[in-house]
Amino acid sequence: MSTVDKMLIKGIRSFDPENKNVITFFKPLTLIVGPNGAGKTTIIECLKLSCTGELPPNSRSGHTFVHDPKVAGETETKGQIKLRFKTAAGKDVVCIRSFQLTQKASKMEFKAIESVLQTINPHTGEKVCLSYRCADMDREIPALMGVSKAILENVIFVHQDESNWPLQDPSTLKKKFDDIFSATRYTKALEVIKKLHKDQAQEIKTFRLKLENLHTLKDQAYRLHDSIAQDQEKSDALKTQMEDLKTNIEAVENKIRHTGTDTDEELKEWQTKFEERITLMETKIGKLEREMNDEKTSTSSLSVTMNDLTLEIGKLQAEANAHMSVKHKQDSAIRNIFTKHNLGAIPDAPFTDDVAMNLTNRIKARLSNLEDDLQDKKKSNDTHLEFLWERYLRVNARYSEVDGQIQSKRESQVGISRRMKDKENERDAAEMELSKHNLARIDERERHMQIEVERKTLALGERDYDLIISQKRPEIYTLDHKIKALHREKDNITNDADDRVKLELKKDELEKCKKKRKKIYDEHKDKIKSVLKWLPSEKDLKKEITQAFGSVDADYNGLNSKSQEAEQLLKFAQMKVDGARSRLSKFQKDLDAKRKHLDAKLQSITKVSVDINKYPKILKDAMDDRDKHRNQYNLAKGMRIMYDPYEKIARDSHKCPCCDRAFTPDEEDWFVKKQRATGTSSAEHMKVLEIVKSDAEDFFKQLDDLRGIFDEYVKLGKEAIPLAEKDLEQLLADESEKAQTFEDLVSVLAQVKMDRDGVEDLLHPIETIDRHVQEIQDLEPQVQDLEYKLDSRGQGVRSLEEIQLELNSVQRARDTLIGEVDHLRDQQKILTEDLSNAQMRWHALREEKVSASSIVDKFKKAEQDLVHIAEEKEQLNLDQKHLEEALVPLSEERESLLQEYKALKERLEQEFEQLAERKRGFQQEIDALGTLNTRIKEYLDSKKAEKLNELQEKHKLNLSELQKHEARKQDTSAELDRSKEVLRTQDQFKRNIDDNLNYRKTKAEVDRLTHDIELLEDNVLSIGSMSTIEADLKRHAQEKERLLSEYNRCQGTISVYQSNISKHKLELKQTQYKDIEKRYFNQLLQLKTTEMANKDLDRYYAALDKALMRFHTMKMEEINKIIKELWQQTYRGQDIDCISINSDSEGAGTRSYSYRVVMQNGGAELEMRGRCSAGQKVLASLIIRLALAETFCLNCGILALDEPTTNLDGPNAESLAAALLRIMESRKGQENFQLIIITHDERFAQLIGQRQLAEKYYRVSKDELQHSKIEAQEIFD
Repeated sequence: MSTVDKMLIKGIRSFDPENKNVITFFKPLTLIVGPNGAGKTTIIECLKLSCTGELPPNSRSGHTFVHDPKVAGETETKGQIKLRFKTAAGKDVVCIRSFQLTQKASKMEFKAIESVLQTINPHTGEKVCLSYRCADMDREIPALMGVSKAILENVIFVHQDESNWPLQDPSTLKKKFDDIFSATRYTKALEVIKKLHKDQAQEIKTFRLKLENLHTLKDQAYRLHDSIAQDQEKSDALKTQMEDLKTNIEAVENKIRHTGTDTDEELKEWQTKFEERITLMETKIGKLEREMNDEKTSTSSLSVTMNDLTLEIGKLQAEANAHMSVKHKQDSAIRNIFTKHNLGAIPDAPFTDDVAMNLTNRIKARLSNLEDDLQDKKKSNDTHLEFLWERYLRVNARYSEVDGQIQSKRESQVGISRRMKDKENERDAAEMELSKHNLARIDERERHMQIEVERKTLALGERDYDLIISQKRPEIYTLDHKIKALHREKDNITNDADDRVKLELKKDELEKCKKKRKKIYDEHKDKIKSVLKWLPSEKDLKKEITQAFGSVDADYNGLNSKSQEAEQLLKFAQMKVDGARSRLSKFQKDLDAKRKHLDAKLQSITKVSVDINKYPKILKDAMDDRDKHRNQYNLAKGMRIMYDPYEKIARDSHKCPCCDRAFTPDEEDWFVKKQRATGTSSAEHMKVLEIVKSDAEDFFKQLDDLRGIFDEYVKLGKEAIPLAEKDLEQLLADESEKAQTFEDLVSVLAQVKMDRDGVEDLLHPIETIDRHVQEIQDLEPQVQDLEYKLDSRGQGVRSLEEIQLELNSVQRARDTLIGEVDHLRDQQKILTEDLSNAQMRWHALREEKVSASSIVDKFKKAEQDLVHIAEEKEQLNLDQKHLEEALVPLSEERESLLQEYKALKERLEQEFEQLAERKRGFQQEIDALGTLNTRIKEYLDSKKAEKLNELQEKHKLNLSELQKHEARKQDTSAELDRSKEVLRTQDQFKRNIDDNLNYRKTKAEVDRLTHDIELLEDNVLSIGSMSTIEADLKRHAQEKERLLSEYNRCQGTISVYQSNISKHKLELKQTQYKDIEKRYFNQLLQLKTTEMANKDLDRYYAALDKALMRFHTMKMEEINKIIKELWQQTYRGQDIDCISINSDSEGAGTRSYSYRVVMQNGGAELEMRGRCSAGQKVLASLIIRLALAETFCLNCGILALDEPTTNLDGPNAESLAAALLRIMESRKGQENFQLIIITHDERFAQLIGQRQLAEKYYRVSKDELQHSKIEAQEIFD
């Protein structure tokens, strides 16, 4: 539970803006007492503002809440409220709210300047401050305290001006209770859920329409896909047929061609030796020219590289020279330092790097020694100065101490004089007040009043008026009921005749209804038993049958939708199976077409019937044969190219080109002749090899062209068709499973439909039975009422005179009891008022006695204090005299030590400065040497010396490479010139070869023509006569025409199919068919999820509605129970038995309630607003707040009551105090219960302020500046 611990107020209302007023809240009771206008209500206002952020009523937007600047004499005042409280989780939190009120020229401006929450980090123990906007703070604090803002405003911290809100106008009361119950929020939630349910129902209708539309489009898309697949299949079959027709047409054309004329063999182009040689020479010249260009490029690149290297070497050489210069400067600097500072002997220059490093380290060591000497000197100087300064400080401290004591003694003397004067004034004032009081007389009066109070208390306690009155109330209530019954009986006797006729008619009508109901029930009893498996009562029959029909109808609708979904899934699976079958059929047809095509092509290429599976082996053999003939041709061509130059070489050099042996003229002629014969035979051999090579390449190319078709054939046979068969098997299994599911659902649906029809047949008879039952239920109370009126139950019928006599007797008895109760109440009231007056007089005497005793004590204490002050003043004068005598030598010693300290400090500073100057000079020399060392180290670290040597070596290598390139360039140039000269001498040789070739070509042509003539003659003899040839030509031409006609028909049919396919594909590309399956599935999913969500919303609405009704009813019952109990314990009047809060629904089907406070008076219930006194209004409002706090403040045990006794008389105030004491007694085991009471009624404060409930109470009053102040005082005895 959350509680408040402490609060600080500064600058709020009449509280001083400069001083802090702190109040600690006790458990279980914090009592705040003070006169009117002292500032008590400001405490409640500060609590409410801290927790809710709401300003008090009529505070003019904060202008009257903060201390007025005009009263403070300032242009601006600031106010602050700090509240420390425990959250519902038991965590300490401090809430700080600060305000500012500024006086402008014509108006005042109020501003909230800070809102801070302080907590303690549980891990580090540090304070954590969080700043908030005011609105965020107003939400955060109620959440931390575990109650709503409405509870804090209307129950826990209620302003005095708003404390009677339960009896205000109905609209205000409704708003308060709606806020307390949070009804508006939940009502809005119900409205939102209802609206969302309605919107989603509309969306479901839209989704269903969209789904039906998409289903239609999906079916159309499936039909278009099927049409495309069928047309494509037919088109592929026609293409295969066209290929066969094309093959047949070509075969017929070949037959026609072979029948009419024979084709001439084309002569292959052959290349002459001269052209090959010229080509070789030109190739060689081009190669030499490229080599020449490459050499030039390499030479140019090397020249550029050497120029770059020369520049880099020059730059590095300059840096090496600079490095040597720095080395010389380093050696000179080291020698000068060693000589100047006498650091010892050094070796001769130049120094190596290690020697220079060692000498530098020795110099640095000397510098370190100088620094140590300087530090030692400084420490020594500091020690001497510190010793002397400590002596001075000790003397100065003694001097200051003595001087301070003297000043203190003087101030003490002044203070003692002031105190003596104050004490004398206090003694005189006490003496004057004491003269006004007679202590003996006060004691005597107080003793007599105590005896009188005890006597009256005993007299009031001897007779328990409340018990006697409560015992007589039931008797009065019983007599009232008896009077009413007698009046009713009297009226009934008057109307007896008419009622008897009505009774007979109603009984006849009731009997007819029962017979009709029984007849219908007996006719359908067996059917009802078979449906429900048991026979319910006639009252519950309609409910059970309706529930049974609803259950069966829901099962039927669910199974029907499932069967429709299963049917759709089955159709979808069947479509997939059809698609898989068409794909498999297409693959098989493609396989057969490719097999036929490959068989025909292989047979036409190889001229024999070949197994298609041997195609890879045939292809490999053809490739090997092609490679073999190509190698033979290339070898022969190479040998010819190699031997062709031998004749010229032999003629030019007169020696063998192979072994370099010299020829004799005869050997040379023989060699040339042999070379020419070999050349002629090799040319013929080359032609034969070229023809064989060309045939092998054509054969391989024809076979290789079939490789793609064969790969497709193999892929179809080994991958596509097995995969399609596997898919078809899976789809067939899935189709079988879905078909079985659909059949099962159809059979179950048929059975459920029979059950549903059976229950539906019972609905009309059950309606009739229920109507008769309702009529019977309506008639039976009427008959019973009439029987009661006529006393037909055997009670007897009395005369009107007897009833009147009994009525008069009962009324007299009732009047007598009421008179006794009124007399008892008057006696109780008189005794209670006497006791209250006596207690108040006794309390006033006790206060007067306490006041007189305190005055006596004050007078005696003032006398004693005057004696002590006089002694203290005499002792101070003596001490001051001794101190002034001791101050003179201390002053002289202090001045002497200060002069000595200044002289020593000046001398030591001069010595230290000389030593530091020497060290600075040495440091500068070392810094210059360090700069040189750094430059040397940087040069060595960059490894520029090694780079210089590397570049010089690279320059030498590049120079050597350049010389080699120049030599190769000269050799290549000479060879190029020789080749060009040889090329120019080949023209004459070309003419000789051309003549020789023309002769050979003519001779070969004559031989070929002779051979062709012989072949034609043989062919004519074998064929026969001309008429036979013409008949064959005509027959082949007719066959060709037929095949062409069939081919054209197939081509036209294919074009129609292709047109249909294009048209269907174009139609499928339309927007309405795009992703139709995905869209259909998504729409179906959206529809189902929305339907399920809508059902959930319906359930949520019903559950929330039921929970709200139950919560409201339960809370109202609990509140009214507590109100009744507290009213009966507290209220001392007899006119109101109890009060309660009535909540009435404002309309059917709504969760909006109107509230009113009512009072019970006897058996009557009256609205309390406008009928009760001011005191009753205050008491009723307090009791309602106590009941609301008991019911809703489960996490917050705080309740603040501001002036609870306003308009209450003495007995009711005492009863309220007793009720509050009982509440605190019942909550004493609860640590977090806090009751904060603010009152000006001292009597009420005494009654409730008991020491066992609180150690202290707070009194709020105003000081001489009219600023409110809070003082803690001991609790009442």
